[in-house]
Amino acid sequence: MFRNLLRGGNRLATASTRRTQRLYSTATPPPPPPPKASSGPTFPAMLAVASMGFAAYYTIVKSREGKTMPRRKETTTFEEEEALKQKRIAEAKAKKEQKMKPVPAFSPEEVTVVFVLGGPGAGKGTQCENLTKDYGFVHLSAGDLLRAEQKREGSKYGELINNYIREGLIVPMEVTIALLEQAMNEAIAQGKEKRFLIDGFPRKMDQAVKFEEVVVPSKLVLYFECPEEVMLKRLLKRGESSGRVDDNIDSIRKRFTVFIETSLPVIEAFEKENKVKKISCDQPVEQVYQGVKTIFDEMFAEKK
Repeated sequence: MFRNLLRGGNRLATASTRRTQRLYSTATPPPPPPPKASSGPTFPAMLAVASMGFAAYYTIVKSREGKTMPRRKETTTFEEEEALKQKRIAEAKAKKEQKMKPVPAFSPEEVTVVFVLGGPGAGKGTQCENLTKDYGFVHLSAGDLLRAEQKREGSKYGELINNYIREGLIVPMEVTIALLEQAMNEAIAQGKEKRFLIDGFPRKMDQAVKFEEVVVPSKLVLYFECPEEVMLKRLLKRGESSGRVDDNIDSIRKRFTVFIETSLPVIEAFEKENKVKKISCDQPVEQVYQGVKTIFDEMFAEKK
């Protein structure tokens, strides 16, 4: 019995010791279970793989074409950035101007325009009459159109035109161009040839530019060269019967000055485009016209 009691006491002591060890144990707790693995690749990973694949494909294609893949420049200087900025500004400005540029009223493939220039009294009108008969041109004199508008009853430009002509000055181009375009439309509506000799126009370069922008580009410029003293004699003789307000010595002198200052630069500008044909007028009318005919025969031969 005593033996049994001793064994029971030992068991209790052992159990107490074990409980104490479990309560005060310093052993490391077991690690948490690992997270579950993802069921598939993430979107960033897929995007990275696709990008690398495309880059590899692009490199292969370019290598077959004998080209190398362009390398991105790591840095740019301030000057390079400024040049790029200015280039973009210029491109944007060019696009804007292209959209704003007016469309000509006529096509140069369908309508032929020859500017006929020369000093006052050079004989432009006489030669234009010959060309009208032999080549079917419609002769439009800018001066005649202005004078007709000046006399037209109810014209809103009449007084303005009269003042400019009397002073030997150039009438505003908007008026002249509008009258020329109207006359061209009327001639075409009447079934006439789409060939026009525009006599005494343009008088200034801005007139030429504006006309070619809104009406039609010119084919060539026929320039009649004549000494000033010859033109003066012709105009004074014409003034005896013409009744024109500008056929007097003062107006003639002003017209000569205006022609030299404004119209000669127009001829020089068109010469750079190889459009100018010059004819000397200090000779008989028939001889002058032979030179004119040679120019027009060559022009129409080129069109055939």
